[in-house]
Amino acid sequence: MSKPIVAIIGKPNVGKSTFFNYIVGTRISIVEDTPGVTRDRVYAESNWRGRDFTLIDTAGIEPDSEDIILSQMREQANIAVDIADVIIFLTDIKQGVTAVDKEISLMLKKSKKPIVLVCNKADNIGNVQDDIYEFYNLGLGDPYPVSAANALGIGDVLDAIYEEFPKQDELEIDEEIIKVAIIGKPNVGKSSLVNKIIGENRAIVSDIAGTTRDAIDTEFQNKHGKYTFIDTAGLRRKSKIKESIEKFSIMRTLLAIERSDVCLMMIDALEGVTDQDAKIAGEAHEAGKGIIIVVNKWDEYEKETGTLEKYKKEVYNKLSYLSYAPIIFISAKTGQRVDKLFNMINEVAKQNAMRVSTSVLNQVINEAIAIVQPPTDKGKRLKILYATQASTKPPTFVIFVNNKDLFHFSYERYLVNQIRKEFGLQGTPVRVITREKKGEQKRHD
Repeated sequence: MSKPIVAIIGKPNVGKSTFFNYIVGTRISIVEDTPGVTRDRVYAESNWRGRDFTLIDTAGIEPDSEDIILSQMREQANIAVDIADVIIFLTDIKQGVTAVDKEISLMLKKSKKPIVLVCNKADNIGNVQDDIYEFYNLGLGDPYPVSAANALGIGDVLDAIYEEFPKQDELEIDEEIIKVAIIGKPNVGKSSLVNKIIGENRAIVSDIAGTTRDAIDTEFQNKHGKYTFIDTAGLRRKSKIKESIEKFSIMRTLLAIERSDVCLMMIDALEGVTDQDAKIAGEAHEAGKGIIIVVNKWDEYEKETGTLEKYKKEVYNKLSYLSYAPIIFISAKTGQRVDKLFNMINEVAKQNAMRVSTSVLNQVINEAIAIVQPPTDKGKRLKILYATQASTKPPTFVIFVNNKDLFHFSYERYLVNQIRKEFGLQGTPVRVITREKKGEQKRHD
């Protein structure tokens, strides 16, 4: 299910980062009194009234500034507005309505997105009526007085944005479409693959790395099903990221991974798996997404007997944590094996959403325990008491034990392998949560 995206927009030094940090519960953004401190996009997951959503903290907007950095910050804020489902327009009640506020409000109205007007720094919520009255002139509805620093009035704002989230029935229709994020470093052929799939030059294709700055959605339907392909900007190594606009592209790529069902991890056959590839693939793995490793430009690779199997082995050696992910060798340029992607995407999406009955799961685990006894430590033996599936996307299993300290990683890996052997779960991470009376510990596979 897609999470709504909420962007916090406003001029510099109105308290956007303080507001953001309070909602997400941690001090992620740097908070200082200097205007324009937040230059890079920061985003985090949060929850209100049972609904998960993604919150974006943006740099302050200076509409008329010609300063290069400020203009880039403005551009990033514009892109945040573009991808957001709901916009929080944060103002400073002590400053009143400024000319910049008026310009920002006009820009936001043109976006046609739901806007929640918030007046920050209302340190005495009970006595702000006169101060807040002029904000009605912005034509954005009722302003909400808050004090982000003192955590006052924020619940009302969260209720307001909650009311603007997509309805559940809209999301259920949305779930019929498999969302596929095409990820990888720059110039690996992501846009070429989208173009080959849809049969037209929808995305700009160029040999210049970094042509695609933003994530681009392309809806597509064929005999295999309905899909949304998300072509993303390539993730670069941090040392090569100089423009702040480029840093926003990275965040947008990570958001694309977050809202996808399946990620196509594209690798350049001629370059092989690089450290950068490992980092990008790791983002998809940690996000719990279905993953297919797509080796592109295979038509240009020099081959001999056994080349394909040898190449597969090298890929898995360098991406050992993706041993569950299937590999396909394609040429986005010629279309070689591109048609085979759809069945793989469907199967991986199905495996990522698989639900296993509790009785069958416990039967598999009991059989595994009978074959390999749980470990002991200083005379104490691990006892597996019970197991159940907690959630899907990815399949997440809760295993109840007598002592989680005895549940060593090696035995957890053994049980996960037995579960995979029985149920398949190809192309998807599997997560295990161990629980006992004292608490719980989460691990990833």
